[in-house]
Amino acid sequence: MDKVVLIVFVTPLLLFFILFYRRITWLRLIKSKHMKNQLPLGTLGWPFVGETIEFISCAYSDHPESFMDKRRNMYGKVFKSHIFGSPTIVSTDAEVNKFILQSDAKAFVPSYPKSLTELMGKSSILLINGSLQRRIHGLVGAFFKSQQLKVQITREMQNYVQQSMTNWKEDQPVYIQDETKNIAFQVLVKALISLDPGEEMELLKKHFQEFMSGLMSLPINLPGTKLHQSLQAKKKMVKLMLRTIESRRECGISKVPKDVVDVLLNDQNDRLTDELIADNMIDMMIPGEDSVPVLMTLAVKYLSECPTALQQLREENVKLKKLKDQLGEPLNWSDYLSLPFTQTVITETLRIGNVIIGVMRKAMKDVEIKGYFIPKGWCVLAYFRSIHLDDKNYDKPYQFNPWRWQDKDTSTCNFTPFGGGQRLCPGLDLARLEASIFLHHLVTQFRWYAEEDTIVNFPTVRMKRRMPILVRRVES
Repeated sequence: MDKVVLIVFVTPLLLFFILFYRRITWLRLIKSKHMKNQLPLGTLGWPFVGETIEFISCAYSDHPESFMDKRRNMYGKVFKSHIFGSPTIVSTDAEVNKFILQSDAKAFVPSYPKSLTELMGKSSILLINGSLQRRIHGLVGAFFKSQQLKVQITREMQNYVQQSMTNWKEDQPVYIQDETKNIAFQVLVKALISLDPGEEMELLKKHFQEFMSGLMSLPINLPGTKLHQSLQAKKKMVKLMLRTIESRRECGISKVPKDVVDVLLNDQNDRLTDELIADNMIDMMIPGEDSVPVLMTLAVKYLSECPTALQQLREENVKLKKLKDQLGEPLNWSDYLSLPFTQTVITETLRIGNVIIGVMRKAMKDVEIKGYFIPKGWCVLAYFRSIHLDDKNYDKPYQFNPWRWQDKDTSTCNFTPFGGGQRLCPGLDLARLEASIFLHHLVTQFRWYAEEDTIVNFPTVRMKRRMPILVRRVES
């Protein structure tokens, strides 16, 4: 009993001194002559917690960028802070963000909360650096751009969308966020491991949702905690993936890959072990649960609030549908992506919705950008949302206005919804395709009334009530 009392008393005290020592070290670092005049302006906030509480408080509000705006006005577009346990340089400068995104691992490496890094594992494509990361990213990116996958994804997406919409009832709300999550997950799992809907898919989805629930949890791996439950769910998914990989090896790996597993198994790199491939299949499922469904859901929300845009989108898609019906041809990849106004709607949704608000990196050496000094070991938050909603970059930035993109270039550092550099999302075209197909079938088959709902921006972007709409079927 005495030992227990001693542990209970000493452990918090020891933790306090460790944190206190780290705090003093950081303060000495800031006050050193070498950095005093070069570090961006700003404050580290309260001892130990820094400015994390205010950052999270703003993140949960309707305007999460208010934390950044307040400091931009005081210190400029690049400033120092202390959030999530680390001294951090926050950048809301497009050129600085571009430099960070395009830098290699000698300057910056990914930095994530501890719970996320533990769940992802050391071999995750989100965390690894150097030649292996470039190899996996290149292989997956090339496959996602292949003509074979374009045909397959278009066909599968159309089928899953149609199956989903067939079950919609006019006297019951349709929850768009749930519907799009289900569709996008099926499409992505098919592209990754060729798994069709069924019992195994449902089991995988169940484990995956348990896994996702712990991504932003407290970094405590004890029975009963979110992190522990997520790790257990991942182990079950890894076993399923390894069975799939073993089955492929036994049956002979197809030289013409039908999915991402085939692509990676065909590569001769010894570092691409079965365990590494299995881990990364799970990480690559995250867009199917999060970013792509949210993109589609937000598009429905913004269109519901902008009847003029909805009418133009409907006319464009009905016109294409009638043309393809007359020709007796199904819509293909290029048909969907060639719809000009549909693409501007998706682009504007990405800008104003900010499904990905930014990325975090860790400086591997002292770095100077545009006169700003970033010390080795500090974190950097390249914050996209402030740039996308800056009135100096976009007129009336909080207004949903797809027409702004009709004469505007999207390949600019002021628009980075998919990140950039070596870690640019390899599935960006797939995301646009899935959103295009979903919107096409929605506007050509239904009219709808959207019930009131609000956007929650933290820890991930989502709708508070899952975006309920009441639908009515129409003849296009």
